[in-house]
Amino acid sequence: MTSASTTRPPLDLGLTTSPSTRTGDPLLLVPVGSTEQHGPHLPLATDTMVATAVSRAAAEVLAARGNAVLVAPAIAYGASGEHEGFPGTVSIGHEALMNLLIEYGRSACRWARGLIFVNGHGGNVQSVRQSVELLRYEGRAVAWTSCDLPGADAHAGRTETSLLLELAPQTVRADEVEIGCVTPLVELMPRLRRDGIRAVSRNGILGDPREASAHEGRQLFQTLVRNLVLELQTLDVMDDGRLSPSGAAQRVVLP
Repeated sequence: MTSASTTRPPLDLGLTTSPSTRTGDPLLLVPVGSTEQHGPHLPLATDTMVATAVSRAAAEVLAARGNAVLVAPAIAYGASGEHEGFPGTVSIGHEALMNLLIEYGRSACRWARGLIFVNGHGGNVQSVRQSVELLRYEGRAVAWTSCDLPGADAHAGRTETSLLLELAPQTVRADEVEIGCVTPLVELMPRLRRDGIRAVSRNGILGDPREASAHEGRQLFQTLVRNLVLELQTLDVMDDGRLSPSGAAQRVVLP
């Protein structure tokens, strides 16, 4: 039996102990997701599941390289007002989310050497960015990033369906997969912001998930993890507090 003294401490903040959170002066990753409709075929927790999985996989890579890192329990509610036309959605709005993130950062930075919010829901960006800007103004070592993929469709389409087929295939209702609204998002945004998702998509899908696959999801997930690892290795931050993989931005206050 492996002794407790030689076992690597858990990466999950909720499973570790108070004294061990000081081991190695850890960097804390905080997945930020949502509880919102994702069409008839994907779970309400899709954004939270993706942000958590990406954070956990990146943390495993960094830990294997000798870095001290912890993954916090996800913040599973966000600013999802545009989805409230569909049952199951629970939105706390921008102001409540921003206040939550600010107080979270103030508290966690008492013991963590730095904190990164890993955002999985596009509707949260405003709150996440403004929260980080204030926390950094206060002198705290905080930054943010998002689970972005170039060319991804907007919501519950091929991209997210492929990711869930890879990460949690048992949660995807394959018999409910159907095409959604495929009008370019830039054309939909004025009405979407004014009237919500239901006004532009009867099933809540923005995209076409019918060609989604676990194989594509695996490739997309690997890209997300690779991008996050690169950002966490460089720890460079842009003016809005977002991590940058380019190395060209101002250095964040994270050793």
